[in-house]
Amino acid sequence: MSEPRIPSLKLLMGFEAAARHGSFSRAADELHVTQSAISHQVQQLEAQLMQPLFRRAGRGVELTIAGEVLLRSVQRSLTVLRSGMERIGTYLDPGLVSLVCPAPLLRGWLQPRLPALHALLPGLSLVLSADESARFVDEIDVDIAISRRPLLQPGLDERPLLQDEWLLVADAGIAQKLGRIPQEQQHLHADLVCLEESLTSEATAPLFLGPLAQFRKRAMYDDARLVLDAVLAAQGIACLPSLLVEGSVASGRLQLVPGYPRLPGTTWWLSGVSGPARSDMVAQVFQWLGAQGQPR
Repeated sequence: MSEPRIPSLKLLMGFEAAARHGSFSRAADELHVTQSAISHQVQQLEAQLMQPLFRRAGRGVELTIAGEVLLRSVQRSLTVLRSGMERIGTYLDPGLVSLVCPAPLLRGWLQPRLPALHALLPGLSLVLSADESARFVDEIDVDIAISRRPLLQPGLDERPLLQDEWLLVADAGIAQKLGRIPQEQQHLHADLVCLEESLTSEATAPLFLGPLAQFRKRAMYDDARLVLDAVLAAQGIACLPSLLVEGSVASGRLQLVPGYPRLPGTTWWLSGVSGPARSDMVAQVFQWLGAQGQPR
């Protein structure tokens, strides 16, 4: 069975306007055509679909059941088309750069640096996404990606950007109090808030099974940003990535709990096209990010 022929967009837009207004004349005014043109378009559409779409209702028209079904489909399709046209317009903005960066790194490391980037590139319009499922740099949805491992996609310039660490941190008051107490007694004076995956992760599990084993687990989260919020609210100590907490540590709101090891964390990778970038702005942002990752 052959697929049904899709009516022309002109016919569908005339139908949609008439259905929305309940009037051929008001649809004609909106589309800047004559009433007879709208009437003719509807007749063509009805002939093609072999279904009546309107019936007279006083001085206007109302939809038949078939017309109501078609209207819902047409309006959804027009919404998608308009959205696509808007995205094309945005994409043509020479300052647009689309960057994917996991949320903890975006919040803790990149966000505080963005004012400096915008000061350097005042024409920049940055689209930031924390969607880690965006696995490809395609120059349409993603210009640059920061990820936990190389994307291994042909045609990319991929380089290690940052080396993270796991740190044991606490509110300044709690950290200072624990610093005056022998480590074997610290579990009596503070609770533990933790990222659930850290309990079993190869990198951090030895810490939780060893020095932190006696601490009461006050709360466990599946998002490191929520763990950070809890620590900032002085609810306990936590093992968190250094790049997530570096701003809070630099400001003095958080301190490292003394006497505990710093554990190796994620190596973050920077990926962009290896050839000429889609725009000069994309190339400049890529270069700036690479420079930010150099040892300080």
